[in-house]
Amino acid sequence: MPAAMKTGFLLFPGMTQLDFTGPYEVFARAPELEVFVIAKEKGPVRSEFGLTFIADTDFASAPQLDILCVPGGTGILGAAGDPDTMKFLQDQARGALWVTAVCTGSLVLGAAGLLKGYRATTHWLSLDHLPLVGAIPQQERVVQDRNRVTSGGITAGIDFALYFIAELFGRERAEAIALMMQYDPAPPFKSGHPGTADPALVTQVSEARAELQEERRAFFSKLKL
Repeated sequence: MPAAMKTGFLLFPGMTQLDFTGPYEVFARAPELEVFVIAKEKGPVRSEFGLTFIADTDFASAPQLDILCVPGGTGILGAAGDPDTMKFLQDQARGALWVTAVCTGSLVLGAAGLLKGYRATTHWLSLDHLPLVGAIPQQERVVQDRNRVTSGGITAGIDFALYFIAELFGRERAEAIALMMQYDPAPPFKSGHPGTADPALVTQVSEARAELQEERRAFFSKLKL
């Protein structure tokens, strides 16, 4: 049997848990992948709304990954501003077969200089931040450019993971996982995308996050990539 592909999720305080747990659920169902839960230090990592995970691998003990995945969340500036985290991503990316991100995890990759010249996507509220880290923004749910794969916001992480499984192991394997998960989205509202939501609602949500978005813009504008 060939060795399992080492697949690592980077955890950091303030991450969005579904950015991590959505793809994790998909990847964990593929026996060809050995999944590592990684943080700067081993132990509990508190997500954006308080759900806490245990990182079983730290930067020092992490193996060279074949697949690197970075979630997003309100804590991305802490991750992007931490030299140890940036060095870990840069070091891992040099040997990884695939470098991926979910939601605003794309901006963390970008802060490490790993999306310069690559087409990428992220949460719709942060698409215009991608050029600040040298990426070429795409309004798509999943974007692949060479060995970089990124997804839109939060729930798009499941789509990303299924897309990725199909790329690695074929569509039949991905469809079998989707069926086992009963992944059959039927949202009660058509408000999950700014293109289909009521414009007044888009404005309301945008205004509620305006301060955070401006803080991010200021941070990424100052990076020297």
